[in-house]
Amino acid sequence: MITLLSAPSNLGLRPPQPGSVPGAAKAPEALREAGLFHRFATLGARDGGVVLPGRYVDDDDTRTAGHVRNETAMIDHSRRLSARITAALQAGTAPLVIGGDCAVLLGAGLSAVHHGDTGLVHIDGHTDFRHPGNSEECASVAGEALAAAVGRHWPAVADIDGQGPYFSADRTAHIGHRADDEEQEEVRGILARVTPAADVASRGAALVAAESAAVAGARYWLQVDVDVLDPTVMPAVDSPDPGGLSAADLTALLRALAPNAIGASVTVFDPDLDPEGRYARLLVGILAEGLGGLGSAVHAA
Repeated sequence: MITLLSAPSNLGLRPPQPGSVPGAAKAPEALREAGLFHRFATLGARDGGVVLPGRYVDDDDTRTAGHVRNETAMIDHSRRLSARITAALQAGTAPLVIGGDCAVLLGAGLSAVHHGDTGLVHIDGHTDFRHPGNSEECASVAGEALAAAVGRHWPAVADIDGQGPYFSADRTAHIGHRADDEEQEEVRGILARVTPAADVASRGAALVAAESAAVAGARYWLQVDVDVLDPTVMPAVDSPDPGGLSAADLTALLRALAPNAIGASVTVFDPDLDPEGRYARLLVGILAEGLGGLGSAVHAA
């Protein structure tokens, strides 16, 4: 069984304009309106409720060096999301977290530490590996979440409650970055497997999924950033870059990876960029077809 959890946080994103608020926090309700929760309910899923974030603040003028945007609120949300994910896992269900931005990976990681022996398959149009060692621009965890998840960030976000790293780098696979990703060479030297988006199309989703699952192990968390899709397919994200996956390729990738995932998170869909709901409906179809079997192998064991 799948437990749907809404995590409407945009705490890890930069403001679209000074003083404004990103739209990703609206994604869970936009996807609900587009039929996501109904589609999963027909598959036997239950609604696990909402983990509300603290207030988003554009703190660029007040944030001191060595801290990320909305840090205190993000840590609090990560702890509470972790508790809700852990409860779902203890009940023998597969949590499907509907974000929100990629910083929800911190909450998933905190829970994974307590659940034990959990790898990570990270599907994203970017490596999300900006960190203090390679950039002076660290501020938005949505672009730094993978680095934080494997312990390559400031301890405040990479070692919450002394639990970091949340995932071992040698049990982590990344899929989906573009050819011009600035951190890709560093990531290749750290993570167990790194696969660009172009390889999914050329080598096939089934093979890429099998290779990634092999390094992540028998149990893993599945993180899906929808900007892995090409912007001709999914433009309703904050950083659309050409060269992404087709809807069919992402669906196939998720379908192959979902059974052995203990849970999953879906992030960075921005309803503000989809006023007619067209892309929300497309995403509902991809997720229902791709993640319908989430956890079916591990939670049945």
